[in-house]
Amino acid sequence: MVTLLFVAGVLALCLFTGSMLGPMLASIGFTVIFFEFGGNTSIIANAIWNVFSSETLVAVPMFILLGELLSQSGLAQRIYGALSPTFERLPGKLLQSNVGTCTAFSAISGSSMATAAAVGAIAFRELEGRGYDRRPLIGSIAGAGALGMLIPPSVMMVIYGSLMNVSIGSLFLGGILPGLMMAAIFMIYIGISTRLSPWTVPAGGTLVSARAAFMAMLQAWPFLVLVFAILGTIFLGLATATESAALGVATVMILAALYRELSVKTVWRALRATAVTFGSLMLIIVSSIILTQATAITGMPEAVARFVAQSGIPGWALLILVYLLYFALGCVLDGLGMLLITLPIIFPLVIGLGYDPVWFGIVLVMLMEIGMLTPPLGFNLFVLMAIARGTLGEVARACVPYWVLFLGGLALVTLVPDIVLFLPRLFAGDS
Repeated sequence: MVTLLFVAGVLALCLFTGSMLGPMLASIGFTVIFFEFGGNTSIIANAIWNVFSSETLVAVPMFILLGELLSQSGLAQRIYGALSPTFERLPGKLLQSNVGTCTAFSAISGSSMATAAAVGAIAFRELEGRGYDRRPLIGSIAGAGALGMLIPPSVMMVIYGSLMNVSIGSLFLGGILPGLMMAAIFMIYIGISTRLSPWTVPAGGTLVSARAAFMAMLQAWPFLVLVFAILGTIFLGLATATESAALGVATVMILAALYRELSVKTVWRALRATAVTFGSLMLIIVSSIILTQATAITGMPEAVARFVAQSGIPGWALLILVYLLYFALGCVLDGLGMLLITLPIIFPLVIGLGYDPVWFGIVLVMLMEIGMLTPPLGFNLFVLMAIARGTLGEVARACVPYWVLFLGGLALVTLVPDIVLFLPRLFAGDS
């Protein structure tokens, strides 16, 4: 009981400070295991080996490298330029192109921050120079950029699937309809809001013809090639998530070479950025594995599950409490930190109540996306602060409509789980 209280107390301190997350998680877990096993900590090495020898986890650095290569090689800029003329014809003009391009980039990058950074770096200065109002411009990039975590491939889905033994292919399928739904909701909102506030979008300007827009869109063919290489091969059963990630990296390098934008310097910058990002992720993952083993030893998940079962709390009420927990954690932790700290206790609790693990994985990703837009530690807010050279308050206010829309999307997915589960069940039935 004393050990259980120690874990709960130090973990609470970790959650609400958010400082030195990896070392704090590791120290908690190591201390508990050391005393519970009389100094024998071999269980830690075995657990870490079992996770890191998993083939699926290799996909994580590959997807990070893929996103870096897209940005460094200039392919992201080509995709934006090809899609912009089509979306410029819609109400909201190039604000719509931000959503469309973020959606497209999400389907090949796997990361919200990478998506927001890539599209923001391309679009912000150009659109601000054309007279677009800063607030809707910032909001459209930060909000749609968060889709990088929801629309497959998703690094967070790979990590969740690897740690919880959930099919990554099913998670990828489950994220497609919610991701497209959120993109459509964003575009409808932009269309309505710019109609009500026409001064936010520059008047006049010459729109290209429908034929010219179509011809420009044909220049986005590298995007279609990448989508097939990454997602098409998974859904057709031709490759695993890990193999498709490697294939995606190879495809990006071939496409960059075709456009004469592949160089040793470009590859080196991408590899260096990938090593830094993946290194920080692995520190937290290792620490989380240690903490997971510690909580299992103390019996905390089972104790919480028994308490909930005996309390008579209905499943829907517990789910609301879980959502509120993640809303609070989103203020002080990044998405990965929230995921790895809470999964050892929350996952068995929620699944034990009969909720589908694929559905819950997508819900977790949407909760993390909301956290990406929640101050003071929403990572997409910091990305846009750097790009727009604005304050946290300015960027946070610009993202409020998208935060609310994400909340509405979460409610829809909760009330209608088939939005997530339709495609996984359909493909499972075909196989």
